Amino acid sequence: MVKPSYDLVILAAGMGSRFGGLKQVQPVGPADELIIEYSIFDALRAGFNRLVLVIRQDIEADFRDTIGKRLESRIDVEYVFQEIGDVPPGISAITSTRTKPWGTGHAVLAARTAVKNPFAVINADDFYGASGYAELAGHFARTAARRKPGYAMVGYPLKQTLSEFGTVSRGLCATDFTGRLQHITEITKIEKQATGAKYTDAAGAARQLTGTEIVSMNFWGFTPAVFPQLEKLFADFLAKNGGEPKAEFYLPTSISTLNERGEAEVALLKSTDAWFGITYREDLESSKQALAALVLQGKYPAPLWK
Repeated sequence: MVKPSYDLVILAAGMGSRFGGLKQVQPVGPADELIIEYSIFDALRAGFNRLVLVIRQDIEADFRDTIGKRLESRIDVEYVFQEIGDVPPGISAITSTRTKPWGTGHAVLAARTAVKNPFAVINADDFYGASGYAELAGHFARTAARRKPGYAMVGYPLKQTLSEFGTVSRGLCATDFTGRLQHITEITKIEKQATGAKYTDAAGAARQLTGTEIVSMNFWGFTPAVFPQLEKLFADFLAKNGGEPKAEFYLPTSISTLNERGEAEVALLKSTDAWFGITYREDLESSKQALAALVLQGKYPAPLWK
């Protein structure tokens, strides 16, 4: 029996403006491991065997020096570039003042020439835990023969994704009575509170959250069938927003649209592991402490690659 192959797409094109530097290459492990190395370690254990790194061409040298050298001997690595000018043919109404690419949906599209198999998508600077990769591998095995595209998202409770040091943006998930994902609402400037969280909606009204809501942390499972779907949605997005210098083509919003139209089914999977990430520079120390605790619990070796 042929063992299935799965790809891991890591979105790493962002320069981390709030962090104040290239946060994806900051050491966090006891032996100076990067968060991305723990992601690779967990993915390999779940059966993923190819890595596609989505970066910007102007940071390629840094990534090859700091990440590529660590990973290329352990997994097949391919680099692809997310660039502002990578837009569908015939799109002309593009702002000339834009300084960064078009968001997470655009970043996934950048991987379309490199992905060969069912694939997971994660952020470079987030720690997701081992169980989410195992959940996605199981999902791929269960849905391999489906006719309608069957995608998946690994969700986390909002309360364990907030930062002590500033606001965050999250995709708030709504489900039906079976637990299947219905739609995702992108919420910005979420602030942690003692009793949960709060944010201000588009009308300027204050809204409260309990913290138990399931949110998207950009941990997805797709097949290559998603690429032509995203291309069409991206073309529609640019037709409406191409002149806006800060408009974002969000991946959660795009997948939510496909789900609501009946063009795909999206399973909501839940991880049993903690999530943590580096949004602000102050988050770095808490991430180090969290990984040190996991090493002490025996969940990861130290050093990671023995």
